[in-house]
Amino acid sequence: MPISPSSSAQAARELVARRLRDLRKASGLTVTELADRCGWHHAKTSRIENARTAPSAKDIRLWCGACGDVDQADDLIAQSLNAESMYSEWRHQVRSGLKQLQDTRVQFFHETQLFRVYSSTLVPGLLQTEGYAAALLSNIAEFREIPNDGAEAASARVHRSRVIHEPGHRFVLLVEEAALYYRLGESEAMAAQLGYLLTAGALPAVSLGVIPMTTAERKHWPIETFHVYDDRLVSVELLSARVTVTQPSEVALYLKAFEELRRMAVYGQAARALIVKAIDALN
Repeated sequence: MPISPSSSAQAARELVARRLRDLRKASGLTVTELADRCGWHHAKTSRIENARTAPSAKDIRLWCGACGDVDQADDLIAQSLNAESMYSEWRHQVRSGLKQLQDTRVQFFHETQLFRVYSSTLVPGLLQTEGYAAALLSNIAEFREIPNDGAEAASARVHRSRVIHEPGHRFVLLVEEAALYYRLGESEAMAAQLGYLLTAGALPAVSLGVIPMTTAERKHWPIETFHVYDDRLVSVELLSARVTVTQPSEVALYLKAFEELRRMAVYGQAARALIVKAIDALN
């Protein structure tokens, strides 16, 4: 079972906090003494040491200076920034609208050679049609109570997804059969989306697998949607945040889960039959 992504991010924060606490103790300073040297209240020292408050780069430099370990500052700052980048709340990412969020990863997509995506609840973003994406993104905008630029964001998402037609990339995409039945938008939009899966799934660079709802004795349970970019980064989508996983042992855990899920999926004609069945259910 993969480690909870949010727990993983918290563990990274706690590692930074532990290193700072060890520096303080090694220097023989109390919590209050360190706070006095840094010019802040002792409660802030406690919050940082207990990973309740993320230290800024300035905080870390003051801390290391107070402990006589200035040479430790740069490494700790880099470690802290990495810990904070692992867990990025959606509310911060969508302040400028959902379209802007789609535009942020265009270059990253072009640089990735192998995409592996598992989606338990939705058609994978790389295969979403504009109508389906617009319905989904508009729902997200309303739920998050932000300006609704769902149509523009959907257009940007589809434009970004043209990477599946570019040479030099491979795509292994898994979707739970149940996701084919979750209706987003009108029936016409759903029909167009499912019809596009029949087309996109036949592209040479795309391997589209559907995990049947009737799979007996599943070897792996449905889990959160996640994307693996090459073998170096996993992006996990939670309701509240996007979590970025780069720790090799954790990336390996997601790859292991992906392989178990992939072996349960059906492909080719069998996958197309399940998609056609979902289309028929729209009528």
